[in-house]
Amino acid sequence: MKINELEPKIVWKYFDEITRIPRPSKKEEKIIAYIEDVAAKAGIPVKKDAAGNLLLTKPATKGFEDRPTVILQAHLDMVCEKNSDVVHDFDNDPIKTVVDGDWLRAQGTTLGADNGIGLAAALAVVMSDDIEHGKIECLFTVDEETGLTGANALQSGFMTGKILLNLDSEDEGQIFIGCAGGKGTIATFKCPAIKADDRKSFFRVGVSGLKGGHSGCDIEKGRGNANKILARFLYAGMKNFDNFGLSTIKGGNLHNAIPREASAVIGIMPEDREQLSVALNVFAADIANELKKTDPDVKITLESVEMPQYELISDNFHRLVYALLTCPHGVISMSRDIDDLVETSTNLASVKMADDDKIIVETSQRSSIESAKQAIGEQVEAVFRFAGAEVTFRDGYPGWAPNPDSKILKVALESYRRLFGKDAEIKAIHAGLECGLFMEKYPDLDMISFGPTLYGVHSPDERIEIPTVGMWWQHLLDVLRNV
Repeated sequence: MKINELEPKIVWKYFDEITRIPRPSKKEEKIIAYIEDVAAKAGIPVKKDAAGNLLLTKPATKGFEDRPTVILQAHLDMVCEKNSDVVHDFDNDPIKTVVDGDWLRAQGTTLGADNGIGLAAALAVVMSDDIEHGKIECLFTVDEETGLTGANALQSGFMTGKILLNLDSEDEGQIFIGCAGGKGTIATFKCPAIKADDRKSFFRVGVSGLKGGHSGCDIEKGRGNANKILARFLYAGMKNFDNFGLSTIKGGNLHNAIPREASAVIGIMPEDREQLSVALNVFAADIANELKKTDPDVKITLESVEMPQYELISDNFHRLVYALLTCPHGVISMSRDIDDLVETSTNLASVKMADDDKIIVETSQRSSIESAKQAIGEQVEAVFRFAGAEVTFRDGYPGWAPNPDSKILKVALESYRRLFGKDAEIKAIHAGLECGLFMEKYPDLDMISFGPTLYGVHSPDERIEIPTVGMWWQHLLDVLRNV
């Protein structure tokens, strides 16, 4: 089947159009122009604030004028990740979608269903003339994925509704009423280079084949972190080989994605080549055994490369490797209040070489308890400061405290039970949602978050389960009808 043959057709129509429009974080101009054009042709009023957030407004359908205004909310940007062997320009190329049985995925890149499917559903509501609802406001925010910039910049009075349906969740049949808060901790290492030692042989060691995933939704799954794996190998090389050198290093990409790939160019004396190969094979077997349940496709490779122009001064790159090895990653604690909910975690997200002999390491921390979020952030900070790095911080965002007495939650639960003959689950999520920021500006909001089922978000494995879109759409319409 093709995407335009899927049901509900109107939702997939808009999602198909959205996938054809490049929309990296902080580069949402094209998707903004598309939505403004679609709304103008339909006579739907649009407001845009200074940050680029959009608000579309549609009056109530006949007979529903007395219903409260409902805000449908989604974010405009998408995570741009691809496999290393895929050629794709996220600034200009459309996403290539594939219907694969009950799933829709992309060809070697992120799909952008996070949160393109939310945008599509909201547009489908306001562009339809046969859906019963009270007054609708659609809030589309910018730069959710890299900074929550749009939600942070939202001003009081921009919207009028008191009920908000966040369309950015990833498990059909689950209704979310709370989320973790987050922050970012960034370390900058000064790693000056010297002329490469021409006596050495140079190799590229690579880590690939990991599943990665969303640092909020997937952190508890125990998947491998490419940066941590690479750091282990580099540390062993530093201990076991004289004159072990490092020329380049890179790993991961985004602060909210578990790194899937990492690589480094290393230098050793020619007489150590055979021992290095043996060490690599032993290390690769150990990693494969450790990750056989979570990352069965992990690969550790070693290939000869031409001599680089430079390599890093050993004392400096040693401190970098010590920090990468020591820096915590993964689940720090589980919630004492909600079963199976991660309370606190940290993600060693990326290692990138920059100009001016600098290497930048980016991490992110999450917790549903503010003091615990600060504590793990300080632990990460201390590791980097002890290694001699300069440490800065990305603006954090607040958590969203659950409200089990929510009126819109009651409507959504009753609707789901009536439609499907079973109860929806009430959940909190370890990933960050914009709802906590909305609550700061609009403290009287009554909010829930729900969506269809997505897997592998923030990675090229991202896919959406097609049948759950129809269920979620049916549920959304029934909630709007019964508010």
